[in-house]
Amino acid sequence: MNLKAENRLILFLALAGALAATVVASAAVGQLGVSLMDVVRAAGSPLGLCDPPADPAVSSTLWTVRFPRIALGVLVGAALAVAGTVMQAVFSNPLAEPGIVGVSAGAAVGASAAIVFIPAALGGFAVPLAAFLTGLLAAFLVYALSRFAGRAEALTLVLTGIAVTAVCTAATSAAMYVAPTTARDQIVFWQMGSFSGANWTQVKIVGAVVVCASLWACAIAGKLDTLALGDRAAGHVGVNVQLVRMSAIALASLLTGAAVSYAGVIGFVGLVVPHALRLLFGPLNRFLIPASMLGGALLIALADIAARTLIPFADLPIGIFTALVGGPTFFILLRMRLCRGGRA
Repeated sequence: MNLKAENRLILFLALAGALAATVVASAAVGQLGVSLMDVVRAAGSPLGLCDPPADPAVSSTLWTVRFPRIALGVLVGAALAVAGTVMQAVFSNPLAEPGIVGVSAGAAVGASAAIVFIPAALGGFAVPLAAFLTGLLAAFLVYALSRFAGRAEALTLVLTGIAVTAVCTAATSAAMYVAPTTARDQIVFWQMGSFSGANWTQVKIVGAVVVCASLWACAIAGKLDTLALGDRAAGHVGVNVQLVRMSAIALASLLTGAAVSYAGVIGFVGLVVPHALRLLFGPLNRFLIPASMLGGALLIALADIAARTLIPFADLPIGIFTALVGGPTFFILLRMRLCRGGRA
């Protein structure tokens, strides 16, 4: 193992350790104070590794409220970060992010319409299902409209994404205009992002998508690296550029759609995390994709702690904290890139 590989391993272990510590701390803090030992006991007791906490209320709180919320947050963070990594590889631009193909804006349209017209349909699953489907629909609409002569160039995809996002934003605003006050408040809160009400069913659904899509991303990592050479050079080495690009956009849309369907719109994770970790791990996607999974999960876990504890007895929208961290971080990374003479 060379030094560079050893450094990567150390960084991976540091990220994993920080994520594990944050998850345990997140389970311990809240309106009901729980000791770290009780968190460990509650997590290990179903496996027969230790006795459950002495207070049954502690186990109930952890398994019905905190553990599913933390698990959903970790999965959403991983999904958004991997989606961002893939989009940055597809467009060969470290400033690209999942919303560039209209997934988040499209999901907002479906969620808003469901909240206004069919909030209780499908046993309460109408909102996340509508958000997921319209998010994917928006992404594929962007891809279909950007194709010309059988090809979809990166610049055309970006410009088409801007246009579709504008239309989706207008549709969401229209839904808010006709919505009653309660539904309007719910739409606004959904657009800010939140993990309140998370349950194990949501965790299983999002987890299945994230695991499958992340394996998919790792499988095409080498081809994503080849896209950095340019479309013509990648084609010369045997890569079907259009197929890889369409596959990667579908992958990023699937991950983003699954994330926002239950958590709402959470910004900057898919932009800042892979951009920052690329400075540490380098540009190779076979290292950057798993690192981004850990980094995105860590960022969301930390933001969720702040959302639950900053104001007593309040559950603040998590999108506020990702924007507060992501905005300045993105600006710093951009300035560092400009100072090194790179292109934005």
